[in-house]
Amino acid sequence: MKSILLTSLSLFFALISLAQTPPPNPGAEFIKQNFQKYEYKIPMRDGTKLHTAVYVPKDASESVQYPFMMQRTCYSVAPYGPDAYPARLGPSTTLMRDKYIFVYQDVRGRWMSEGTWTNMTPNIPDPAPAKAVARKGKAPARPSAAPLAGSPDESSDTYDTIDWLLHNVKFNNGRVGQWGGSYPGFYTIAGAIDAHPALKASSPQAPIADFFFDDFHHNGTFIQAYLFTFPVFGVQHPKPTSEAWYNDQMIKTGTRDGFQWQYDLGPLKNADKYYKDNFYWQETINHPNYDEFWQKRSIVPHLKNVKHAIMTVGGWFDAEDLYGPLTIYKNLEKNNPGTYNTLVMGPFGHGRWAQETGHTLHNNIYFGDSIATFYQKNIEAKFFNHFLKGPGDGKTGLPDAYLFDTGRKEWKTFDKWPAPSAQNLSFYLSNTGQLTQQAPADQGFSEFISDPMKPVPYTEDNTTTIGFTPFNYMSEDQRFASRRPDVLTFQTEPLTEDITLGGEITAKLKVSTTGTDADWIVKLIDVYPPDEPNHPYMPNKNIILSNYQQMVRSEAMRGRFRNSFEKPEPFEANKVTDVTFRLQDVLHTFKKGHRVMIQVQSTWFPLIDRNPQKYVDNIYKADASDFQKATHRVYANSAIEVQILK
Repeated sequence: MKSILLTSLSLFFALISLAQTPPPNPGAEFIKQNFQKYEYKIPMRDGTKLHTAVYVPKDASESVQYPFMMQRTCYSVAPYGPDAYPARLGPSTTLMRDKYIFVYQDVRGRWMSEGTWTNMTPNIPDPAPAKAVARKGKAPARPSAAPLAGSPDESSDTYDTIDWLLHNVKFNNGRVGQWGGSYPGFYTIAGAIDAHPALKASSPQAPIADFFFDDFHHNGTFIQAYLFTFPVFGVQHPKPTSEAWYNDQMIKTGTRDGFQWQYDLGPLKNADKYYKDNFYWQETINHPNYDEFWQKRSIVPHLKNVKHAIMTVGGWFDAEDLYGPLTIYKNLEKNNPGTYNTLVMGPFGHGRWAQETGHTLHNNIYFGDSIATFYQKNIEAKFFNHFLKGPGDGKTGLPDAYLFDTGRKEWKTFDKWPAPSAQNLSFYLSNTGQLTQQAPADQGFSEFISDPMKPVPYTEDNTTTIGFTPFNYMSEDQRFASRRPDVLTFQTEPLTEDITLGGEITAKLKVSTTGTDADWIVKLIDVYPPDEPNHPYMPNKNIILSNYQQMVRSEAMRGRFRNSFEKPEPFEANKVTDVTFRLQDVLHTFKKGHRVMIQVQSTWFPLIDRNPQKYVDNIYKADASDFQKATHRVYANSAIEVQILK
C-alpha cells in the first residue's frame, strides 16, 4: 500500500507543479540541444541560500537576450545535477520552444534549499524604502555579504532571487515573468506583492489563497480526504536533500478502499497516532477556528499595490483550488485599478490545462478536443510573450476574463467578471421537491435524519478514495446521492429554453436541527434528459448519460461558523436559523430539455470530516460518544441565489 500512495504522490507532484517534470516526451532532446543548465545557491537577505536551477538558451548573447521565466516550488526542482535535464521546461511546450531563461527554485526548508519550512508563509508588508532599488543596466553582481533590507517572506525571497539573477546570469533582457500552479501558485501571487521592478508578468495558476477556504478546509469543514497529505507538509527536512525525507510518516492503510479506512479510523482524534509528531497536523487540530494562525497565512488581504500584469488561471472542476483563483482575481481587480488583471477559467480539473490530453474530459463529461493547447497557444503564450518580449503596453488582445461555458462547451470572453449585465435570480426549495422561482406562500419544510455513523459518500468511485487528493467528484453523477433518504433533492421541470448561470451563487438556507451543530452541503446539478446519448469517449462504459445528474458546483458550510468563522456558536435545538454561504462562481448553460437540480445534505464522507451534531469546542478532539443522529429541516423559503446571463 505504501507503493500505491507513493505513486499517487508522484502523480500529484507532476500535476501541481504544472508539468515541471512530466513523463518523457520529444522535448527532452530539444532541451539538451538548446539549453545549458546551471545550479546556484542564491543568498537571501537573511543569509539563507536557496537552491536554484537555471536553463539558459545556448544561443543567448549580447545581441540575443532572453527574459527570465521563473517558478518557485515546495515540490522539488528535480532532476538535480548540472548534467540532469527534465523532459520539459516552462508552463508549456509552446513557451519552451519560444525560449526563455527558465528558472526553478526550491523554497525555504524544502529539498535542496536551506532554511525552515512554513506552510503558507505569512506575508510581511514591506514599506517602500525597505527593499533595495533595482539596479539599472549591467551593474556588477551584488556580493552575497551585502543583504537587502527587510524581513524575509515569499515576497522578499522572490525579490532577492530576481535581483541576484539580473546581475549574475548573462544575456538577460532585464524582464522577469513567473508562473506556478497549486502551491507554486501561492508562491507566484505572494511574489507579485511588493515586487521587484523587473517583474513584468505573473501567472498564478490554481493558486492557494487561504488554507481555511482552500485545500485543507472549506468554510471551516476539514477536508478529510487530504489526511494522507500531512507527511508532505508537516515534516521538516533535516538538511538540504534531493531525496524525499517524509516517507517514513506515510500511512500504510493495507486497503484500496479509502472510504472504509477513513470510516474505521473513527473520530479525527485517532489520527494523532499517525501524526503526533507532524507539526502541520498539530497546528491544524489546535486551531479549529479562523484565528490569527490562519488569518496571517491568507494572502488575500495583501493583494494591493500590484503594478505589473497578472493572469490568474483556474479550472471550473478543480477539487483543490477553486476558491483561490476566483478570490485572487476579484481582490486584485478591486484593489488595483488600472493594473492589467485577467482571469482564465477552463473546463479542467487541477492543473490539467498544462498538458494536452487530446479529447478533453473531466470524469465522464466531454468538452471538446485540444482545449489545453488552445489555452497554451492563444492565451498563455500571448500573455507572456507580450509582457516579456513584446511592447508590454497591455494591448494583448486578450479580454479581462476568458471563461469556458461548461454547458455550451465553448469559450466566452468578458470585459469584467462577474458581468455587470448579469441578473439575479432566486430558486426556492419547495417542500414538494420542486425548485421554483416563486417564493412559497407558507413556511413548509423538508426534513431528513442525518446519522454521522451512516454518512453520505462523496463519490461512488472507491478507486480514488485512497489517493493524495480528490479529483473526479467535481462533475460526478449524483444519482447515487439523490436516491438516499438523507439527501434532499429539488429540481425544476424540463427547461423550455436554455438558461445560462454566469457569476456568483449564494445559498440562503433557513434550517433547524434537533442537535446543536450541523454541516450543510449544497450541490448545483445539471440533470440530463432521458434521451441523452453517450459520447464516443466515455471512460467508463458502465455509465450512461441518460438522466445523468452532473454536479456543476458544490460547497460545504460548517454551521457553527454561520455568523463568524472566528467565533463559532452552537445551534439552538429546533429553532429556525439562517445559514448563508457562498458557492464558488459558475459559467454553465443548462440546455433546453435539461433540469436544474439542487441537493442538500449534511454529510459528505470522507471528503469532509463528520460533524458530531452535538456542539463541542473542537471537533478534531471529539470523542466517539459525541457523535449523534439529528433531524434536520430545510424550510421552503430557503433560496439559492444565482446570476443569469441573457
